[in-house]
Amino acid sequence: MNALHLQLTQWLAAGAQPTPWLLALASGLAMGGGWLAAAVMGWAAWRQPGQRTHICFMLAGAGLTALLCHAIAARLYLPRPFILGLVPAYIPHGASGAMPSTHASAMFMVAFAFLARPALRGPGAALFVLAAATGWARIHVGVHFPLDIAVGLMFGAFMAGVLGGAWRLVELAMPRRLRRLGRRQRPLPLGPGG
Repeated sequence: MNALHLQLTQWLAAGAQPTPWLLALASGLAMGGGWLAAAVMGWAAWRQPGQRTHICFMLAGAGLTALLCHAIAARLYLPRPFILGLVPAYIPHGASGAMPSTHASAMFMVAFAFLARPALRGPGAALFVLAAATGWARIHVGVHFPLDIAVGLMFGAFMAGVLGGAWRLVELAMPRRLRRLGRRQRPLPLGPGG
């Protein structure tokens, strides 16, 4: 690991004498950032009924991205900063491999997928900021190096591209009538008397 990367880690991490309010913020984001992202996705699905199928597809894509990240990290098994004794860990965490960051990969994947769709760009921007803040927080609490987050961002962008292409194929394969139904904003009438 080069000196610049270690210096960046020391600068971003809370260290031995953390600022209490900043550590509390970082700990909350490190542990709850994914749940906040899920809330943004739920809000977007509620506000954009025509995008619900796509949002559910991307939620499943986030799960796939997380599984792939765990497999890659287990294979590479690069230690976390607190395991190497460089910084303390301020949240409970196992000694699993650190690169790529699963949180960063899944959250950035969803953010990029949202940003790629005009109807979801507003929530996508919020998801991107939340992913970046969560990445910083996980460095600050000592469970990731900055490079783990950067690789997670790149892997998330890659997966958003792959899943976006898969979604396009699904849309092309759908009969025209089903595509129109998926874009409807109002529920279908039940028929006479219903």
